[in-house]
Amino acid sequence: MRILALCHKDDLDQELARIGADEAAWDIFQAKREVMAIKVRGLSTAGANILKQTALAGGGDCAVHHSVASGRVRRSDAILFATKRQLSGLSRRLEGQPECVSRLVPEFAVLDERFNNPDLAIRIGRRRIDLGGRTYVMGILNITPDSFYDGGRYSDPKAALDRALEIEAEQADFIDIGAESTRPGSVPVSPSEQLRRLLPVLKLVRSKLKIVISVDTSRARVAEAALDAGARMVNDTSGFPFAPGMAKVIARAGVPCVVMHIRGKPRTMQRKPEYKDLMGEITDWLEAAIERGVRAGVKREQMIVDPGIGFGKRVEHNCEILRRLAELRSLGRPVLVGPSRKSFIGKTLGLEPEQRLEGTLGACVLAAQNGGNIVRVHDVKQVVRALRMADAINGRRTGKPGPTGG
Repeated sequence: MRILALCHKDDLDQELARIGADEAAWDIFQAKREVMAIKVRGLSTAGANILKQTALAGGGDCAVHHSVASGRVRRSDAILFATKRQLSGLSRRLEGQPECVSRLVPEFAVLDERFNNPDLAIRIGRRRIDLGGRTYVMGILNITPDSFYDGGRYSDPKAALDRALEIEAEQADFIDIGAESTRPGSVPVSPSEQLRRLLPVLKLVRSKLKIVISVDTSRARVAEAALDAGARMVNDTSGFPFAPGMAKVIARAGVPCVVMHIRGKPRTMQRKPEYKDLMGEITDWLEAAIERGVRAGVKREQMIVDPGIGFGKRVEHNCEILRRLAELRSLGRPVLVGPSRKSFIGKTLGLEPEQRLEGTLGACVLAAQNGGNIVRVHDVKQVVRALRMADAINGRRTGKPGPTGG
């Protein structure tokens, strides 16, 4: 006998076919393939007890505080362990229970839908781009004098155009153009200076590129002018708080946007960043950012979330984010990850930015494996090739990325 590794649906289907299992039962076995670990916060002692006993009765399990059984704590968080099939049965049983647990049933339904059946499409004009089919690549074009890796290389508009055309030829799906460095310790650049750098480049590239042009800025004025000049997407590294008008600009334009988690501001974000619950805090922060956008008129389905690798995180934080990236699926939105040549790679491998290609490739492949839908990188050609190979191994769509995505 042997233990099967069946993380991919097709692998279990093949094994079921080999033993001649009734095809009508395949979906039942698929529902048992993967156990979900669902964290529930702030239950009363009674609620925690009911949830645990109900989970056990249905074949699942539930971890709660060790003093719940004796009643020595008033509240407890819980980790519920259940397959999709068990969660369905658990929800039915909880519906007739007291409100302290019956209230969880609609939340389980939303979470299950977001996690297992997410709609990962965005719309750009009349085009619909499904970000769930394969891993997409966003090429970085910094037109800044002080970015940590390529600062000063593309400050001249002609040099920027040449690099933009190269990024497209290397089969990126998006190009992200930024006129303000957000490296640790960087100081803000005024909207006027950002536009002085940005608009001449947009004027050159907008008629020559077929891939989607994104503008990397946390300033509403810059985003609005860039959208008027040909950008079709906004990458806001603040998640809306730095520029209260940003969400309204995006809502009026109807374009997709990236909302990114950041602890503090670029100038101060790396001063001893601490977290009690890293992934919980990031998830809550991103959910709040999404809600801010929705209240301002941005459609939820037009938002992409970014956990903010390197933005107020230590090396161990960045590694944990990449390892547990799939948890962001609970938000029901596509996930963008930007590990490219960042300092956590340098500190791990003892390398300067110019030597961090292999570390970047490793981080991008793991990001794709663990739930990333878009990776934002400097080294487009190499990353595209690595991800096409990773997608092929994972059984995802691997058709040659076209210049218009989708």
